[in-house]
Amino acid sequence: MKVVVLDDYPDALRRLVGLQRLKGHDVTVHTDAAPGEAALVARLAGAQAALLIQQRVPLSAAVLAQLPSLRLISQTGRNTSHLDIAACDAAGITVCARGFGGKSTSTAELTWGLILGALRDIPRQAQRLRDGLWLDGIGTSLAGRTLGIWGFGAIGSQVAVIGQAFGMRVLCWGRESAQARARAAGFAVARDAEDLFAEADVLSLHVAMKPETQGLVTPALLARMKPSALLVNTARAGLIVPGALRDALAAGRPGRAAIDVYDNEPVLGAADPLIGLPNTLCTPHLGYSVEEFYGPLLNQAIDQILAFAAGAPINVVNHP
Repeated sequence: MKVVVLDDYPDALRRLVGLQRLKGHDVTVHTDAAPGEAALVARLAGAQAALLIQQRVPLSAAVLAQLPSLRLISQTGRNTSHLDIAACDAAGITVCARGFGGKSTSTAELTWGLILGALRDIPRQAQRLRDGLWLDGIGTSLAGRTLGIWGFGAIGSQVAVIGQAFGMRVLCWGRESAQARARAAGFAVARDAEDLFAEADVLSLHVAMKPETQGLVTPALLARMKPSALLVNTARAGLIVPGALRDALAAGRPGRAAIDVYDNEPVLGAADPLIGLPNTLCTPHLGYSVEEFYGPLLNQAIDQILAFAAGAPINVVNHP
């Protein structure tokens, strides 16, 4: 089969897995994003299988209609919100996707890296030292402060435990099942979302991106935050109303933000307005980018390709 791998920015397939597992197949790996729909269609032209990494590449009905050879989409991870599943069904394209089988700590670890980096001003102070200067500011400690967590799932619960270890008061919020899990784990639950935003010194988002969570964080909620508070988003940019965080930071509530996710990725040329703000620490979607997570995801996607080629597809999530 002709297999095309899209948007593998760190060239992880070659580095972590190698192409030997796909020996006998014609494999092309793209390590940059296609600049527009026409370029995307050109990259996938003639391909029987596409290997997609997370939700980097949306495949709409219009794109799929221009890919008559495509028979398989092998997705890393279980999220398929970026795919037009109905169009895949109609075109006879099998979509294979499965959640990560192990427990990943990578996003929780990055969340705390961002919190510490922002509150202690680590990136800027390190750069000052490289520039031949000495410190010029005072950081903020964690102990005794309130950590707000919206979404008490696999990642949010890890962030909560670490916050507790730092001596923070942990305050959680989310849907009823998340609230129940937080209470069962011994954590306090906010009265409502407004209470969470008003109380938190550090507020971290860990809600799954779904149609019903689009724009969950509104300007009104952000306006309730303390001028000294830090908002952290390692989940999805779409959880926040577009432009609302930029405006809130300009207004001083919250006073700071640490961001790993953006409305349009990859962000090139520092095009996202958050990147240039002095009170924002931004990283290029590093949340899951560790060997221990990336490697198994890629191997799972390859398993799906090999099973499909053998006539016995696995992890099928649609009805082609």
